[in-house]
Amino acid sequence: MFETRRLNARDKVIVTAAVCGAIPTKNDNPNLPTQPEEIAESVIACYEAGAAVAHIHVRDDNDRSSMSFEKFEKTVSLIRAAKCPIVLNLTTSGAIGATDEDRMLPFMKLSPELASFDAGTMNWMHSSVFMNEPAFLEKLGLRMQEYNVKPEIEIFDMGMLNTALYYEKKGILKGPLHFQICLGAPGGMKADVENLLYVVNHLPENCTWGTFGIGKGAMEITLAALALGGNIRTGFEDNVYFNYGELAASNAQFVGRIKRLALEANKTLATPDEAREILGLK
Repeated sequence: MFETRRLNARDKVIVTAAVCGAIPTKNDNPNLPTQPEEIAESVIACYEAGAAVAHIHVRDDNDRSSMSFEKFEKTVSLIRAAKCPIVLNLTTSGAIGATDEDRMLPFMKLSPELASFDAGTMNWMHSSVFMNEPAFLEKLGLRMQEYNVKPEIEIFDMGMLNTALYYEKKGILKGPLHFQICLGAPGGMKADVENLLYVVNHLPENCTWGTFGIGKGAMEITLAALALGGNIRTGFEDNVYFNYGELAASNAQFVGRIKRLALEANKTLATPDEAREILGLK
């Protein structure tokens, strides 16, 4: 279903801007975008700063995490109306307790090129259960194939990687696979180089991957990803601070830092079309 990458991906870095997420609030950082107009504006600014992919969550009118189709529809429409060519990656896990259909409807109706596939259940933030039962994951994988949306397979621990490889054997997921290694979430693997390297060493051949570190592990994971040839996610979903004690001014500020670091590592940021080629998107 998906084409094999042709660019030398080690020379390019695909930056994903995760501009909102489900957890941070404006009390954490007043610059956090939460409503469609704010989110779209931030996505466009991140594209202009060098991001190739936008990972999109939405909030309800009270800024609480949500899987509201109407909020997704408005956000996506604003980005497309601005003729922003960034690759859209819609979450399927924007609110605890959302129904299976609520989680899948945005990618079914709005035709993004990517959507998240969280490959297992975990204790989230030590306070709730992030449910991704086998029946849902099988339905999700098949539905993504039906709608020609490539899964971004979210890996919070090694068990999730093993689950994804099992689903590939069963035909629930179709290769070449694309992984997002999520480190530092309470309930998941710690954000450090040892854990990142362990997961990377167990990835299948002919896959693509990116990573991020939540909180204080972000810079360590960013630098390791550059050294290992991986792609990088950044933004308010994962960090509200730009430096210790310094609140970030915008999502684009995070993207700009990765661009500078990539140049120091003799790499350049992938454009959206280059990202499409590397990821095998149609």
